[in-house]
Amino acid sequence: MRDTHFSIRPTTENDWREVRALRLEMLEDTPIAFGETLESALRHGESEWKMRGRRGASDGGTVLAAITEQGRWIGTMGAYTPEFTTVPMLVGVYVTPKFRGQAAGVTAALLESIESWAAQRSDRITLHVHEDNTRAHALYSKHGYRDTGQTFPYVLDPSRRELEMVKSLS
Repeated sequence: MRDTHFSIRPTTENDWREVRALRLEMLEDTPIAFGETLESALRHGESEWKMRGRRGASDGGTVLAAITEQGRWIGTMGAYTPEFTTVPMLVGVYVTPKFRGQAAGVTAALLESIESWAAQRSDRITLHVHEDNTRAHALYSKHGYRDTGQTFPYVLDPSRRELEMVKSLS
């Protein structure tokens, strides 16, 4: 039976090993969901991972981790406000496979926390999802995100598209 008792908190520089381990897991599990390859991530040194850990409390963004009572990192989500807009963007969404689904509640809890952070900055939040990532698209739709009709080239393969979705937070 899986442990579904978990807490959510911002990442810190001291979490760099856990940040690295979860990032490598997510890139292996769902490569099309992210703008980085596993091979590229494996080349990063300790200083890069420490910087990523600090994103949990940066001025323009946050990264949250879901952690079991035993200390296992089971999910993460981040958000930041891109320079060209005042609307926060949801990024880096991942929940380890054994903790996905409504019963565990990890995804919903992380999303609620990120949306709370974003609501302090804007009346909406956006995201980009790969056109072939139907599982993620369905999840976002279920949580109130809607397609805007805007698409963008996928950074790792510009012949593929990312769909923009938005959710009203007011």
